[in-house]
Amino acid sequence: MHHLPLGADASSARAACRTGVWTARTAAVRLALLSTTALAIACHGAWRQTAAAGERANNTSIAPEFAEARRTHKPIQRTDPVSVTVHEQLVAKTKQGQIDVYFEGDSITRRWGATDYPDYLAHWKKNFLGWNAANFAWGGDNTHNILWRLRNGELDGVHPKVIVLQAGTNNLPWVGPAKETTVEDVVTGVKAIIFEFRSRVPDATIILTGVFSRPQNPALAPAIREINKRLAALADGEAIRFININESLVDADEKARPGVFSDEGLHLAVAGYEAWAKALKPLLQELLGPPAKQDTAPPPTGIPKKKHAASQT
Repeated sequence: MHHLPLGADASSARAACRTGVWTARTAAVRLALLSTTALAIACHGAWRQTAAAGERANNTSIAPEFAEARRTHKPIQRTDPVSVTVHEQLVAKTKQGQIDVYFEGDSITRRWGATDYPDYLAHWKKNFLGWNAANFAWGGDNTHNILWRLRNGELDGVHPKVIVLQAGTNNLPWVGPAKETTVEDVVTGVKAIIFEFRSRVPDATIILTGVFSRPQNPALAPAIREINKRLAALADGEAIRFININESLVDADEKARPGVFSDEGLHLAVAGYEAWAKALKPLLQELLGPPAKQDTAPPPTGIPKKKHAASQT
């Protein structure tokens, strides 16, 4: 048999071994050019590269600062009847379709893809249909509550390729400035949530969204800037990406730009969601490619009882 040095044909062999698409036809053509020995070496090299990539992912998922946050940040269950029902709803949602993009957060995220906010849902579909995006956020949740939900069924059996995380505003006070201990609680909570995702779906890319500005409580502006500075430092540009859209939401004086917030200055209006979508979509395009013509994500969900909607912050 003719033997060739490990050059271009070897790289093809490595790709075939790595992806598992070494078809009979491919083998017939390549084996005429590549010796059995060279093929074995190529496959061994591909295995070593795959193993090294897996080790890097594991090392990222168990980075000490994230592991420490997991140990110290307490998961807290919400026991009000609506939250209990919604949790059951979201656990069931994990089994209802293909989930390639997993959105997690509080009411700002929840309303975007919720049946009880039809205008926001229409905007969600306009931007994410074809990427199999599913919304697992719940109104009123702080980082402790989100962590509890993730550990109690809402991440079981799903394997998203991308996770969009927006969390922390409900850790902050409604009135007045935030203390340093509160700032640290937000950052530690986000780290604990990231650990949960990285340890259970290590191949997913996390798009971490900075805490949104709060014109409803201008005294929070310094704390939100500090939180987002610390959150940005968690990103590595690969497994964890960071986006901050606050310049699109408020001006230099922290006053709301026209039309981007709802009346109370906390939740986003359609224009605010548009700013968020513009930041997300280039990353989704990079990570997933263009949206497909068909979408097989779970159907959108909504608050069980509409009369409670305003209370779920």
